[in-house]
Amino acid sequence: MAATVNLAVVSLAAAVTCAAVGEGGNQLSSRTTGGAFAHAAARGESVSSLGARHGISDRAIADANGVKPDRAIAPGTTLRLDNRHIVPVLEAGAAIAINVPQRMLFLIDGGAAVGYPVAVGRRDWPTPLGDFTVIGKEEDPTWDVPASIQAEMRREGRAVVQKVPPGPANPLGRFWMGLSLGSVGIHGTNAPASIFRHATHGCIRLHPDDIARLYPLVPVGTRGRVVYEPILLAATPEGIFLEVHPDVYGRTRRNALLYVRETAMAAGLGDLIDWNEAAAVVRDRHGVARLIGCARQGARPMR
Repeated sequence: MAATVNLAVVSLAAAVTCAAVGEGGNQLSSRTTGGAFAHAAARGESVSSLGARHGISDRAIADANGVKPDRAIAPGTTLRLDNRHIVPVLEAGAAIAINVPQRMLFLIDGGAAVGYPVAVGRRDWPTPLGDFTVIGKEEDPTWDVPASIQAEMRREGRAVVQKVPPGPANPLGRFWMGLSLGSVGIHGTNAPASIFRHATHGCIRLHPDDIARLYPLVPVGTRGRVVYEPILLAATPEGIFLEVHPDVYGRTRRNALLYVRETAMAAGLGDLIDWNEAAAVVRDRHGVARLIGCARQGARPMR
């Protein structure tokens, strides 16, 4: 990952100003990871490569910095990046949350959570949802190409491959964690530019550096869940956050702003939210958690 400069968090939403809530406050169960920072572009970096590495959509970066997503970035250009994401709620005992619209994997350890941008299943080859257990781990794996992918190779006129040995050409990268979701697993990649995209045959793909960090932290037997939540609302000591993503699989037909309003009212937060700011987050669908209101002690948990 390229070095960043000026790591002080910048304003997340200029229209909202909040006082911090004390540690003893009854907060919503959702949390956030990441934050806003300034980044000095290195030679060869682009909006797309920065988005893939940090977990930010190309459009969010372009809009925040007044640049075009398909243009090269001059080395040394300082960009404002914001990769704050809301952590989906998990049942007790689960340690990994993967949210398909968010293209994020979260590792949760007690009160701490770390987020990793991932690539997930294509629209025509979706990642399966539901609870899972890590059932196996392998370093330097051989890829046994599934029959369904071999059939795709034939349809596309490519050479059909049955096995790919460990090495630079292996699309699984150096680490594989098998899940109890059919043939789906969490693995690395030899194509890091594909991260933070809907680009896989259902698996969850991480940047090589991120899978190397995650792999030793996840023993066999670890429980997790794959969810489909394009709209997330959270209350933290910093305030109330809203994050909205495109419904890439077309699975939710709800009115996004109405859903946010109903969820906030049920949690007793409706009078704390700047609804103009919330409407802007819904409209933009940038996929970044934005501050839309002040947290308050005594708010009811969402779940």
